[in-house]
Amino acid sequence: MSNIYKPHIAKVMDIKVETGDIKSFKFQFVDQAAQKVFTWKSGQFLILNIFGVGEAVFTFANPQTRNEFIECSIRKVGLASEAAHELEVGDTVGIRGPYGNWFPFEKWHGKNLLYVAGGVGLAALRSPIEFSLDNKKDFKNITILYGARSPMDLCYKDKFSDWEQVKDTNMILTADKGAEGWKHKVGFVPAVLKEVHPSPKDTVAIICGPPIMIKFVLKELLDLGFTPEQIITTLEMRMKCGLGKCGRCNVKHLYICKDGPVFSYAELKDLPEEY
Repeated sequence: MSNIYKPHIAKVMDIKVETGDIKSFKFQFVDQAAQKVFTWKSGQFLILNIFGVGEAVFTFANPQTRNEFIECSIRKVGLASEAAHELEVGDTVGIRGPYGNWFPFEKWHGKNLLYVAGGVGLAALRSPIEFSLDNKKDFKNITILYGARSPMDLCYKDKFSDWEQVKDTNMILTADKGAEGWKHKVGFVPAVLKEVHPSPKDTVAIICGPPIMIKFVLKELLDLGFTPEQIITTLEMRMKCGLGKCGRCNVKHLYICKDGPVFSYAELKDLPEEY
């Protein structure tokens, strides 16, 4: 097992523009032997070092079942992420990790999985989605409900057709506002969730997106009969140093960087509303 505190030098192998402010990156360690033993689980995160600028925390976008590269999707919102958007193929960065806990798939065998994502929140759910699709025999039906402000703001558009071709997988796309040629649903994610009306029987709901979306998705899920234990989310946007040392991720008894970022709603429902 590699030292999670020691940065590995990695080269940018590919860059894909997802939306106007989101890019996906493929990294590969310069040390191929280190790359072969480096592993992670869906839900965990890494610390990306942009040399001369600083570090930031990002979730692994690809699952451990597709580990030829290390993939991250980065939204341009801060100093490190802005610098990341200036990277070019062939540039080098530092990568440390993996850190944090992960989605407990071993507890979900034989269940239906309902993924609900909004905007860049799909970056945190792409890894568990693809892991569950790669291990489809372990699960029943998989439903992916994903929405964004407009069709142009959807990430991973090239992935959708592959995902929905997996047996017993249902892909539902929505946009707050439609556009010419848009053939999918129009409306906010919580409203579409209510319309779809998924059954809570033998189902785990995994959600990630903007805080306001999560707030109303939680309400809809509870109204549908989901228990807090059946609802899982990731608070990766709340992480700071990534190690729980700076204390800025602390809320009550939890350190999001150290105890998370994956939690059930049962673990979070008594936290302040802003979480």
